[in-house]
Amino acid sequence: QEQLVESGGGLVQAGGSLTLSCRASGRSFSSYTMAWFRQAPGKEREFVSVIIRTGGNTAYADSVKGRFTISRDDSKNTVYLQLNSLEPEDTAVYYCAAARNNNLFARSVSQYEYWGQGTQVTVSS
Repeated sequence: QEQLVESGGGLVQAGGSLTLSCRASGRSFSSYTMAWFRQAPGKEREFVSVIIRTGGNTAYADSVKGRFTISRDDSKNTVYLQLNSLEPEDTAVYYCAAARNNNLFARSVSQYEYWGQGTQVTVSS
C-alpha cells in the first residue's frame, strides 16, 4: 500500500509560481509512474502531467504545456510539479497519483491505484 502526501499549495497572483511536492511512504516509489491531476469546483478531475519510471520521460496536458514542469527524486520518494505563469483557470485541488504501469499515456483517473489527499492552488486575477 502506497500513501501519498501532497504539499506546497497556496494562494498566488496571476503570473506567479508555486512548487507542489508529493512524498510517497512505501519502498516501491521508483517503480511507479507518477502523475498530477487537478479538479476545479464543479468539474471532473483532469490529467495535468505524468512522469514514468523508466528514463523519466514526461508528458503534459496542452493547457499547461510550457508552464508546468514535472520531476521526480527517487532518493526522496518525491515527485514535484513546478507551476509557472499561473492563470486563474489553474485554480483547483491538485492531486498526485501513482500507478504500477510504465505508461507515458496513462491519462485517466482509472489507471492510477494510489492517490494523495490533494492540495489547493488558488490563483487570483
